[in-house]
Amino acid sequence: MLWTRWLVLLLCWGATSGEPKADERTSTPAEVRSDSRRQRSPPPVEPLDFGFVPAAVYDTHAYYEPGAIGILFHVVHAFLYAVQPHSFPKDLIVKVIQQNMGGIKIEEWRKPENVVLLLQWAYYQAGFLICSTVGILFVVLTPIIGMCFCVCRCCENCGGEMHQRQRKNTDCQRGFYTASLIATTVFIVLGVLIAHAANHNVSLHIKSTRRLINTNLRDLRTFANNTPAQIEYLTAQYTTAKNKVLSELDNIGPLLGGRIHSQLEKEVVPSLDTALRMAGAMRETKEALESVGSSLEILQEGTIKLKTSLSDERASLSNTLSDPACTNGAVSHTCNTIRSTVPQLGASADFTKLPDVRHAVVNVNNVLGTDLSNIVQKGYSSFNDTPRLVKDQTKNIVSGVKGMLDKIGTEINNFAKMFPVEPSLANFTNFLNQQQKSIESYYPQIDQMDFYRWIGCVAVLCMVVLVLAFNVLGLLCGICGYDKQATPTTRGCLSNTGGNLLMAGVGFSFIFAWVLMAIVATLFVVGGNTEKLLCEPLANRQLFKIIDTPYLVHPAKKNFLPGMLFQNPNIDLTIGTMYRDCYENNGLYHALQLETMFNINSFLNRTVYNRDLAKVFEGIQVDLQDVTLLEQAGRDNLINFANSGIGHIDYENYLAEVNKGVTLVDLLSFSADLEAQADQLPRGALENALKGHASSIRQIHREHVVPMEQAMSTLSQSIRQLQRMSNDLPVKVTNILSAIDAAEYLITHNASHVVKQETKGYIGTLVGYFKQYTQWVKNSLTAEVAQCKPISNIVDSMEIVGCSFIIDSVNTFWFGLGGCSILLLPSIILSIKLAKFFRRMDTEDVFEDSPYSDILPQFPLASAPPLLTDDLKD
Repeated sequence: MLWTRWLVLLLCWGATSGEPKADERTSTPAEVRSDSRRQRSPPPVEPLDFGFVPAAVYDTHAYYEPGAIGILFHVVHAFLYAVQPHSFPKDLIVKVIQQNMGGIKIEEWRKPENVVLLLQWAYYQAGFLICSTVGILFVVLTPIIGMCFCVCRCCENCGGEMHQRQRKNTDCQRGFYTASLIATTVFIVLGVLIAHAANHNVSLHIKSTRRLINTNLRDLRTFANNTPAQIEYLTAQYTTAKNKVLSELDNIGPLLGGRIHSQLEKEVVPSLDTALRMAGAMRETKEALESVGSSLEILQEGTIKLKTSLSDERASLSNTLSDPACTNGAVSHTCNTIRSTVPQLGASADFTKLPDVRHAVVNVNNVLGTDLSNIVQKGYSSFNDTPRLVKDQTKNIVSGVKGMLDKIGTEINNFAKMFPVEPSLANFTNFLNQQQKSIESYYPQIDQMDFYRWIGCVAVLCMVVLVLAFNVLGLLCGICGYDKQATPTTRGCLSNTGGNLLMAGVGFSFIFAWVLMAIVATLFVVGGNTEKLLCEPLANRQLFKIIDTPYLVHPAKKNFLPGMLFQNPNIDLTIGTMYRDCYENNGLYHALQLETMFNINSFLNRTVYNRDLAKVFEGIQVDLQDVTLLEQAGRDNLINFANSGIGHIDYENYLAEVNKGVTLVDLLSFSADLEAQADQLPRGALENALKGHASSIRQIHREHVVPMEQAMSTLSQSIRQLQRMSNDLPVKVTNILSAIDAAEYLITHNASHVVKQETKGYIGTLVGYFKQYTQWVKNSLTAEVAQCKPISNIVDSMEIVGCSFIIDSVNTFWFGLGGCSILLLPSIILSIKLAKFFRRMDTEDVFEDSPYSDILPQFPLASAPPLLTDDLKD
């Protein structure tokens, strides 16, 4: 039909936004050079939020719980399993269908292979054949036996003689027959109730059937109405991926340029850092040289002053020790000791001989005339300007990609407009409405037919109820009217009526039993086989396996369903897989495997991520030759610093003088010893004079030695710093220049590899957004778009209505009715036997006295009933 074709095309259109080709799913890791090449994973693609596809809410709940009558259903199923315990003959049915597809004639069934099939089928149907044979014999023999029974009764045979033999166990027999007939009647009543419950169950679920039909049709309308909105939502979500790609393209400088920058900076930044540290070293060198110069001037001037002061102090102390007082006894020994230490008052280091560093200071100042730090910062800025370079150099490519993305969106919308989706689904909705109206128009007829069916089943049950009525009334009348004191010929009217009612029940049993059995046999064969060959395999899905058997209907047609839907039987689509997908509420696109009919990848290559767009992406080129890390002035500056002369300073001579110390002896210790020796002298002018010299020496230490020591410490630190700085300075400068040259060479010549890998990673990120979109579309088509739960619900609803509502009820009906029919046979026998005990007999047994009565049994003699006239009494 037209609407079905449009529906398939609609779903195919939705599938055009499905999965990309497998060979397009590439994420090659980038390679960067850092002493040696190593693999680097591409950046993770940010997950996109496409939201949720508008979901369809279906109303049908294809589930049936029979309730209490389900127990009867299980009993009937168990009975059918006992009749037919064999498993479902899938292979046999397939062979029969394949044999019969060629139109086998009757005489061809005589072939051995066909005879074997017949025998296998007969073996499978053995239980039904046996039961059917028994039923047919029942139907045929019951009226014959009934007719023979009537004839025999008319000839006073078969219990037709109105005479009852008197025996000692008469009461036991009557009680046994009565109890047996009551039990039989109760079981027949149960059978009637079972059959009536099954009959009522069908009528009861007519409304449920309507509900299932209405909800299934409503679900199909929901399916039709919701599908366009779902597909429109899929189409609209292309904008999400497109906007994300556009955002990435607008930020191509920070993104792609930043990635290139981060890879190159591993070699570029360290070289610039060393140059920047060398610029700082220049400033530190200048400061150290200036410190050396100022410290050296202080030391040279201090040395002269210190020598003068110490020389004067030695002369003055020598004059003091020349005093005549030093010649006396013990005093002379102390004076001699002090006199021997006087030569120690002298300067140790002589800084006046050290060369100055003015020439080196001048050279370093000249070097610092060029701001190397600023030059290096320019190198940093030039290298950090990579994102801007990338943005400027890819400006035309970005604008071209944006135009192509807009074109892709237009192509998708135009492709969607090629299919009259809404008119097609509107036609489908109209078709459903018409079908619903058509079905609803049959509801009165269905109700009428169901009423007739219900009346017919009740009429059939009334046959049994009529027999039951005679049995029950006969039992009531017979039991209530029975008198133990009455003889068979004198039984009361109520008892006789009970016996007559029982015989009437026998007569109606013979009339109706074969009719009931004919109905039971027919329903048993039809309903039982339907249950075993249709409902049961439908419940366990074995029926689908038969239909899905390859080459079932034609040797050249593999699968039935795709051959019927798409005229292509070679598609691997089966009813079982379709039902399973729909039962799981997957999309119809996945359930029908429409991807086998339409080249989705071709559409993707042509639209979402086509070759033209790939070529544009591959055309992204980044040129970093304009990046300059160190200008020539900076190079000259480094070379001049290496030749500034700080490496020619005699650092060993400086350190040798610094290590000598300011004076030959510690002046503080010398003055302390002098005072201690003065204290050993007698008090007087000599003692005071020596203590005055000790005070003068301390003053010399404070005024000259302490400043010189401070200057020597500063000089020592500066000299050592300069020595470290000048150690292999030309080699260090050469290494810095070599590192910068290597970095510039990498940028200008070998950066293409880094640029290529980072560009590939960037493009992979952009492509990843398209892949997310196409994968999301595929997943949505598989699980969310056009969810085909209504299709499986239709199958399940048909199973519920056909099997649970009808077949189970029909089988339960014939099960109950069949029990009644079978139980009518013992009911006939028991009623005939029991009627003898209730009916009034024409003759009875008479007992005569005998002389041998004590030793011989009494034999009753049949006689007429006694006359009750007065003459005879007399």
